[in-house]
Amino acid sequence: MSYVPNREEAEKLFFEYNKSDSLLKHALQVEAVMRHFAKLYGEDEEKWGVIGFLHDLDYEMYPDEHCQHTGRILEENGYPEEYIRAILSQGYGMVSDVEPVLQMEKVLYAIDELTGLINAACLLRPSQSVLDLSVKSLNKKWKDKKFAAGVNREVILKGIEMLGMEKNDLIQETINGMCEYAEQIGLKGNL
Repeated sequence: MSYVPNREEAEKLFFEYNKSDSLLKHALQVEAVMRHFAKLYGEDEEKWGVIGFLHDLDYEMYPDEHCQHTGRILEENGYPEEYIRAILSQGYGMVSDVEPVLQMEKVLYAIDELTGLINAACLLRPSQSVLDLSVKSLNKKWKDKKFAAGVNREVILKGIEMLGMEKNDLIQETINGMCEYAEQIGLKGNL
């Protein structure tokens, strides 16, 4: 692999295609969790972080064609095939036929929707923070199908199965990753 994209280049590319604060917040949250899991697995944090940050690159501009333009955009910008494949795998079975195979791809697939559920749960807490969110509290929200109805819980469960993890372990590690970067991802709240 010759070109290795860095975080600053990823951010510049992101802002070429996205202006939404909520999409930026989601990108930062997924990046934080990907960096956390990279650390857990002894992998390249920068690489996993960049992939997490760019996973919804074409979503704002092409919401009805999500993941259909990402590959081309990344190729045109010299991104390695491994990055492109990982990013496209997050839409597996929904908007992409790229199946998550590598650990990095499975993690991204599993935590993308989960970070959305955690974000929604945090915003309803008195603290508005991820720092005091428990697995038990999130599981209560999980069971309420009306809560964060747009979050595809089936995708999270498929991701958990792919990873061979327990649901509560994935939730806890995702919360841990978001706690590490709580301020940067807008979930420090009033704590």
